[in-house]
Amino acid sequence: MAQNSKLNLVFILIDDMGWRDLGCCGSSFYSTPNIDRLAAEGVRFTDAYAACPVCSPTRASIMSGKYPATVGVTNFIGGKARGKLIDATYIDHLPESETSLAAALRDGGYATWHVGKWHLGQEPYYPDRHGFEVNVGGGRWGAPRTYFTPYQIDTLPDGPAGEYLTDRLTDEAIALIRGRDRSRPFFLNLWHYAVHTPIQVRKEWADRWREKAAAMGLDRQTAFAEGKSFPCEHKKDKRIVRRLFQSDPDYAAMVENLDWNVGRLLDTLADEGLADTTAVFFTSDNGGLATAEGSPTCNSPLAEGKGWMYEGGTREPLIVRWPGVVAAGSTCSTPVTSPDFYPTLLEMAALPLRPAQHRDGVSFAGLMRGQPAPDRDAIFWHYPHYGNQGGTPGASVRMGDFKLIEFFEDMHVELYNLREDIGEKNDLAAADPRRARRMRDRLHAWQRSVEAVMPEPNPDYVPWD
Repeated sequence: MAQNSKLNLVFILIDDMGWRDLGCCGSSFYSTPNIDRLAAEGVRFTDAYAACPVCSPTRASIMSGKYPATVGVTNFIGGKARGKLIDATYIDHLPESETSLAAALRDGGYATWHVGKWHLGQEPYYPDRHGFEVNVGGGRWGAPRTYFTPYQIDTLPDGPAGEYLTDRLTDEAIALIRGRDRSRPFFLNLWHYAVHTPIQVRKEWADRWREKAAAMGLDRQTAFAEGKSFPCEHKKDKRIVRRLFQSDPDYAAMVENLDWNVGRLLDTLADEGLADTTAVFFTSDNGGLATAEGSPTCNSPLAEGKGWMYEGGTREPLIVRWPGVVAAGSTCSTPVTSPDFYPTLLEMAALPLRPAQHRDGVSFAGLMRGQPAPDRDAIFWHYPHYGNQGGTPGASVRMGDFKLIEFFEDMHVELYNLREDIGEKNDLAAADPRRARRMRDRLHAWQRSVEAVMPEPNPDYVPWD
C-alpha cells in the first residue's frame, strides 16, 4: 500500500483549561511534564485567545472559521439567563450550511476523526454531519455526567468498572492512529471533556497533591475571597467566590492525568514513526474556572476566568509542534484567535483556502515559518449573555497592545494596555478618551458588519445585591 506523504494533523482541545494551568505557562503548583515537552519541541503562543469565554461558541468558531457572532452560536448551547438584561437569542447548533474544517480536510483527502466532547447541538448536528468520518464520544452534552464509567454518553459505549473518561478517550484516539489507512493523511480532532466539572479523580491520585499543598503551606492560607451576588436571576442567592491561588488537589490530579494522556498520545506518534510528519496543536476553549462552581483553579495574573470578558476568560495556552518548521522551544506574542485555526490548518495541509467560509480567520502558518505577522488590526469578542460564573453581557476588541471592553448592562467601557497591565487593573478609559472612543467605534462597526445580536432590557428586573 502506498504511504501517505502529507502532513498529519492532531488538534487537542481542552475544556476550561486556564492560561496559567501548565508548567510551561508559569504554574507553580500543577505538574505537566508531557505538555511542557510539547512546548519545548514547538512554539508557545503567549497571546492566544478563545473566541468566547464559554465553550460552544469557541468550538463553533474553530469548526467554521468565523467569530461566534458571525456564525450565530454566541452562548454555550443550552444556556439561558437574565438579570438586568435578557440574554440575546442564539443558534443552538452548528448549522449544516457551514462547511466545517473537518469537511474541508476530508474533501482534501484526509481521514477525519472526532474523539471527545462536541457540544454543538443535538442530533442531527453531531460530528458525523460536519465532515467527520468517525465520531467517538461527541454529542449534545457540555459536560460528562461522570468521569467514571458508566458515562451516559450516547456515542461512547461504557467501559469496564473503574475506567476513567480521559484515559478512555485517549485509548480511542490511539487505536485510530494505530489502525489507520496508511495511504491517507489523518486529522484527529481530540476534544477532551477534562478539565471541566465535575472535578473527579481517584482519591489516591489527589493525595500526593494534598501533600504538596501542605508542604508549600498552601493549606494554611486563605484560598478564596467572597464577592458580590451573581448578576443573573438563577444564581442571585449565591455569591461569586474567587480562588486566589492554585492549590486544589483534585483539580491538580485531573491536570496531571490529562498530561499523562497527552504523553501517551505523543509516544504513540513516535512509536508509529509519525512524530516528524504530524503537526500537534494544544489549546483550550475558554479560561479556567476561577469564580464559581467550586472555583477549582486560579488564572492570576490574569483577571477573572471562564464566563468573563477579562483576559482570564479568553486568553488560552496554545502550543504547536510542527516538525521541521517551527523553532523548538520558541514563543510568539502575535495575537491569534479561534477562527484562525481553520485557514491555518488548511495552509499547513497544502489545501486551497476557503475565504468565503473562514471569513474571520487569518492563517498564522506563515508566522510559524518565520514570516511577518498576518495583516490584521483587531480581534473581537461578542458575548451578549450571562454565564454561570459571574460575568455580565459584553463585547471587547484588542488592537495592538490595547483592549477595550464594553459592558452592556450600562454600556460603560474599560480600556487596558495589556503589555503593561496584563492583569487589567488600571482602567485607562478616562485618561485616554480618544483611544477609547476610536476603539469603541471600531467595535461597533464590526458588530454592525456581522449583525451581532444584542440583549434586551429586562422589564421585570429588580436589583437584589
